[in-house]
Amino acid sequence: MGLDWSDLLAALGLCLIIEGILPFLNPNAVRRAFAMLLTIDNGTMRVVGVVAMAAGAVLIYLVRT
Repeated sequence: MGLDWSDLLAALGLCLIIEGILPFLNPNAVRRAFAMLLTIDNGTMRVVGVVAMAAGAVLIYLVRT
């Protein structure tokens, strides 16, 4: 099964839609969340990032197999 660019672009579009929902619905909450992110140390932020990437990879694997 080869890479289908339309699937990749559709996934990117879906990510953009999902990321835009909260700022559209409640911009003040997003500002507060971003302000809280400034207080988190780099190590914790990296752990959260790698966990999110792993969860995404597992989800893609499960959906595609």
